[in-house]
Amino acid sequence: MSKNNIPLSVEETKKVQNEFLKRAPTLAELILFSIQGSEHSSYKSSKEHIKHFVTDGPDVILGAKDDAGIVSIATDSKNNRYGLVLSHESHNHPSQIVPYEGAATGVGGNVRDVCCMGAEVVAIGDGLRFGNIANNKTKWVHDGVVSGIAGYGNPLGIPNICGDLYYNDGYNDNCLVTIVTAGIVREKDVIRSRAPKNSEGYDLILIGKPTDNSGFGGASFASLELEEEKKQQNRGAVQEPNAFLERHILKSTYELFKYFQKHNMVNQVGFKDLGAGGVACASIELADAAGMGAEIWADEIHTSMPNLPSHITLCSETQERFMWVCSPKVTPSILDHYNKKFDLPNVSLLAKAKVVGKIIKDPHYTVYANNKKIIDGPIKKINEGFVYRRPLKKIKIVTKDSPLPAIKNYNDTIVSLLKNENIASRVSVYECYDKNVQGRVILERGTSEAGVVAAFNNGFPQEIREVGFSAVVAHNPKIGEINPYLTAQRAVLEATAKTVASGSTPVALTDCLCFGNPEKPEQMWQFSEGCKAIKETCSKLHFENNTNLPIVAGNVSFYNQSGKNAIPPSPMIGCFGKIKDVNLSIKNGLQSGASTLLLLGGFGSKMGGSVAVDLFGVENNDVSLFSVTEYNKMLNALLKLVNNKAVLSSRVVTRGGLAIALAKMSFMNEVGILSTMGAGSFSEKLFNESLSIVVQINNKDIEATQKTLETNNIPFDIIGITTSEKTIKINDKVNLLIKDAKNIWENSLRKKLLS
Repeated sequence: MSKNNIPLSVEETKKVQNEFLKRAPTLAELILFSIQGSEHSSYKSSKEHIKHFVTDGPDVILGAKDDAGIVSIATDSKNNRYGLVLSHESHNHPSQIVPYEGAATGVGGNVRDVCCMGAEVVAIGDGLRFGNIANNKTKWVHDGVVSGIAGYGNPLGIPNICGDLYYNDGYNDNCLVTIVTAGIVREKDVIRSRAPKNSEGYDLILIGKPTDNSGFGGASFASLELEEEKKQQNRGAVQEPNAFLERHILKSTYELFKYFQKHNMVNQVGFKDLGAGGVACASIELADAAGMGAEIWADEIHTSMPNLPSHITLCSETQERFMWVCSPKVTPSILDHYNKKFDLPNVSLLAKAKVVGKIIKDPHYTVYANNKKIIDGPIKKINEGFVYRRPLKKIKIVTKDSPLPAIKNYNDTIVSLLKNENIASRVSVYECYDKNVQGRVILERGTSEAGVVAAFNNGFPQEIREVGFSAVVAHNPKIGEINPYLTAQRAVLEATAKTVASGSTPVALTDCLCFGNPEKPEQMWQFSEGCKAIKETCSKLHFENNTNLPIVAGNVSFYNQSGKNAIPPSPMIGCFGKIKDVNLSIKNGLQSGASTLLLLGGFGSKMGGSVAVDLFGVENNDVSLFSVTEYNKMLNALLKLVNNKAVLSSRVVTRGGLAIALAKMSFMNEVGILSTMGAGSFSEKLFNESLSIVVQINNKDIEATQKTLETNNIPFDIIGITTSEKTIKINDKVNLLIKDAKNIWENSLRKKLLS
């Protein structure tokens, strides 16, 4: 097995031979089982944990079943529901090896996942984790990843609306690149990632770039630890991107969607992105989801390389490809659409649409090459792969709660925090992205706690054109270093809080669960605790429909480890909200006019995981366990204030604490702050990362706002007022010129990346 670089264990190989096939497997079959049975494709170590997530609800059109999840965000006057189509995937290992290509193809695959549901793709976002910013290697990976996201997303004409970025030693050898993508589709126009009912004899049509050997074994590669000595060898497992071809294929596919809608054929076809496992994975999943089998003719797969071995042709993860399943009566229309009307062969060398197989009634997967049968096995066994119940070993957590030292100069401390790479402005990253292409973005990155989009343009019914959605990604690796349960709980709460702070009602979560080696009991325990926290937290978060917040998309990324060093537990959580009127969306910077600043949720006291603890080098890992029920009450109360049009701006207290939240709020319009805080530890109040929320209330609404909060038993503090002076003053201990502080914050990250 090692001779052929096939990552199947001896036990797995025996299972393939003795249980699945009941005969000696061919080389092609072993390769196929290694890909379909990898962590990346089959979730063999994680499915026993993630199966407990709630994926359904009254607003869920399609849960985590197909290539992307769908949640309803609008209903027109004819009672047609319109769905937000969501995908959240990671491309970690490829991005560490070849940063530009790894990140770029991560965007491309995520976009195709959303498109293949019949949707128009309207937004992307990213969650990025890199190593120590002082390392030259970190800067190289960072530059390549950001350039890759921009280099693929920008040519597609899709705005990048949200993101989350963190630098931490734990990612020195294993960066994380997670991409969220959103699209829109009318419910009755949804196309499934499966063959239709009674589809025996239907054709399987491969669309797009000719197959090469790029990306071969990518799924298996993503399911192993990164080894320094094999990095050059693994470069071949990273796909090569062509954003301009993908743009053309997207455009042509959108037109084909309209054709199917016009002729009432949406339910007569299936459509799937080609990602991990290439033609094999797509054809297997399309057929098996319908309880059918498939027959593939490897010699019919168009390639760009002569004499490409059939197992590579079958399993290569060449980019910019889709697969349709349709009746033979429809096949000529699809082939003509891509090959003639949209002229694929002349747009990109050797690109085309071509029939490469068919659906069969027998639930077997059969592949022919050179007039020989090279694969023949039960399709369900191939698709399911292997299932493991890995042993768990709890890691003992010893709590340390050393206080911050006495601070002589709070101005200097705040300036030091503003310079920190995990607090400083991200403008040097997102200035590389198209942030408002398509003309739908209402609040761009950096202007709100979540990106806000008016998804429904002039092509949609008038009555839903003011409806929008928001998107945000959240996670704190410093909490992950301390406690896997609390980092997952906090990620969910931070994402939902930022959604609400933007004026949106949370409707769905997505997740990229990035962890270490599942074969190591301690790291598998971390994963188990993270999943437990997500499940329990979501079960207590209720908004409009008073039901659990569902998780509709995501993935698991294991083996984020090099040598002895695994990444901190990293559940990257995406939250998507709906907003009935995008004109009610809320910015995170102070607006002009006489107003009062309130802190919802209290000051908090535990400093574990905070940037201030790192700044002062104290030993403190004491992290708060939230009462999710109480936190949920606060979020619903804030939504009431938003709907009452009482909130001028709001910001969640995260990295750097309240002092940094107030400073950042002042930067947008250089509105001054005069703040007074009562008894208690001043440094803890300023620098605790409590996830409380600062809200700016118009003075004319302050009495009604206080009444709403008191009626709902929401703890709050009046912490100050806005002023016409361009300064930040807190008690008699902080006095900063906004202009100077803003300049430091805006330029510090750029300087560190260029140093």
